Amino acid sequence: MFEQLGLIGCGLMGGSFALALKKAGLVKRVVGYSKSPTTTERARQMGVIDVEAPSALLAVAGADIVLLAVPVAATGSTLKSIKHLITSDMLVMDVGSTKADVVQAARSALGSHLGSFVPAHPITGKELSGVEHADANLYRGAKVVLTPTERTLTAQLHKAQLLWLALGCEVSSMSPQAHDAAFAAISHLPHLLAFAMMHSITGQLHGEEFLQLAGPGFRDFTRIAAADPKIWRDILHANRSEVLEQLQHYRQALLDFEGALQAEDTSALESMIEHASAARAQCFTAIAASAQHTSA
Repeated sequence: MFEQLGLIGCGLMGGSFALALKKAGLVKRVVGYSKSPTTTERARQMGVIDVEAPSALLAVAGADIVLLAVPVAATGSTLKSIKHLITSDMLVMDVGSTKADVVQAARSALGSHLGSFVPAHPITGKELSGVEHADANLYRGAKVVLTPTERTLTAQLHKAQLLWLALGCEVSSMSPQAHDAAFAAISHLPHLLAFAMMHSITGQLHGEEFLQLAGPGFRDFTRIAAADPKIWRDILHANRSEVLEQLQHYRQALLDFEGALQAEDTSALESMIEHASAARAQCFTAIAASAQHTSA
């Protein structure tokens, strides 16, 4: 049980975290701050937070747990603004989708207070952002990756693990570099491709007409193109080297399919499609089995 959560960023992710802690009985009081006073006020009206703070620093005052739910590009400046109130007993986490840049920002901003920081990436979300869409169940069943720094205190890492487990999450740990390489492949590149797909169609003469004929398959494939532009601008920029490497792999796969089509090689086409289908089936069978084991 935590006495007070200092929530910096009262949008979808931060608001859902506060609601989840309240629902699980893990926190007594939530003090929140957002850059937009309107957002903070709305969070209080919804019961997401109990008290509005006029600054990030005052949101941290008296807290024993702090969550940064801000764009990854704002991590460094936010940590600097609260540094003087961070204690060795306080658990400080973020929910950013990139980790090498977040860890580097924390090293620069926190100095001797770095031990309290446990970088976290909960693998969940919605297309719709904003505190209006905060959901106490958003994190239940989600995977959470922790990327502790070389100076993260063992006690704080343990607290973070127990907290996310109490929220019904599947928790794992890895290095920031390994995290960014993996998520460039399975999250950041797919988002980029969804953005690019919409650009490729809307840029054509009859693109708008084509879109009128789109069905469930197209909707599913491009769902993540509705993501928040500013958030994904920051994510793609922060992890650009890993995303660029994944683009090379993807470009080669496209060339393979293009070559088969140009050569009218239906056997090669079928083989590549079969491989993709089998790999996806195997992946999600393993995920389902893991989720069933976790819930048991």
